[in-house]
Amino acid sequence: MNIKRIATSLLVLTLAFAPVFAAGQAESAQEGPVTIKVANYALLESGYEPFWKSVKSGFEEANPDITIEWVTAPYGEIVNQVVNMAGGGNKVDVIFGEIDWVPGLVDTGLAAPIEDILPEAFINDFYPDVLKSFEVDGTPYGIPLYVSPYVLYYNKDLFKQAGLDPNKPPKTYDEMLGYAEKLSKLKDKNGNKVYAFGQTTASVPVSGASLSAMIFNFGGEVLDANGKLSVDNQGFRQAIEMVQLLDEKGYNPQNAKLKDLRNLFALGQLAMYYDQSWGFNGIKSINPDAVNFTASAEPLVGGQGSGQSLLQAHCFILIDNGDARSAALSKFVEYVISEDVLSGYLRDLTPAYPAKKSMASMESVVNNGILKGASPAAGRVKVQTFIPRISDLNLELCALAQAVSVGNEDVSAAIKKFKETAAVKISQ
Repeated sequence: MNIKRIATSLLVLTLAFAPVFAAGQAESAQEGPVTIKVANYALLESGYEPFWKSVKSGFEEANPDITIEWVTAPYGEIVNQVVNMAGGGNKVDVIFGEIDWVPGLVDTGLAAPIEDILPEAFINDFYPDVLKSFEVDGTPYGIPLYVSPYVLYYNKDLFKQAGLDPNKPPKTYDEMLGYAEKLSKLKDKNGNKVYAFGQTTASVPVSGASLSAMIFNFGGEVLDANGKLSVDNQGFRQAIEMVQLLDEKGYNPQNAKLKDLRNLFALGQLAMYYDQSWGFNGIKSINPDAVNFTASAEPLVGGQGSGQSLLQAHCFILIDNGDARSAALSKFVEYVISEDVLSGYLRDLTPAYPAKKSMASMESVVNNGILKGASPAAGRVKVQTFIPRISDLNLELCALAQAVSVGNEDVSAAIKKFKETAAVKISQ
């Protein structure tokens, strides 16, 4: 895999110029011991807990005057907990979360511009177009640990059983439907149905983000450059029609969350599905042998589109709590987003692409077999316009997908209803 070529592609995703960052650098020293509060839902997930515990012990050993205090809550509750704590005067210093959380936390007044806390030299090592994805009104408010487009995971063993070449995954939606017809006739070893293709549609924001990525596959859009609803385009409609078709043929598990799709895939009951690259950790935690049958491919090309996908990232969202804590926070962020700390993590837990230029050739990424098939997709991501109510918009996309699948509604009528409800939600 040519990671240097991927890095070059990332540099020209959507911009022809690099952002210019102000030299807002946190104080490099603090007087006396400092405690920083890190909100992190991943500590409650068994696959990730050992890594984050090692981060705490390693960082505190290297920085004996700084203590890490974890703030934890389940994935779906951590943002509300952080906001509620801040309302009571108890602000955390950083949140480990997802890129889609950024605009909401900016809207609450909690998120700080990264240039107010992190050194300029550190910021400038990140791909400019990746940082562009974190901008609200031209200012980046989050810093990614690593990035991923949505990728197509597929089961090589099921391909063989269906008489398909496991080294030739589909490239278009039309090809996928041909593959799916054969795959859908399979049963697993216990006689259970094998679903051919999984696209999450459950009522959670990440499912809406995944649906946006699917719309991008078809060359469509959801929001224009000004953050206004923009769905009167062929690509948007074609993607929703595909969601309905997948349901009508019984290829897609209804109303499934990503964790449901990961479970089915791990158990050999799902042949292909869309996920973030790090979803493989969830697959492997259910079935360690999945490493032997899992392969990845680029997102499918639909309609007049080019198979563009949506950039996803796990990131740190920073909060300014004064010079001493900001200086400690800067050290923590720089410690975590480094090759020494992330190399094993990206190799063993979370297949993904580094967001820093200096980490492009790290061995754990270059030789990652799970990432290999999807690697060209890293250069074909589309930046989604950020709006404060992006999570609400994503939930409305889920409602639309459920309307045309579970509800069996007419696509035109369902899109019309979506436009009415989504326009109200994002304008509130």
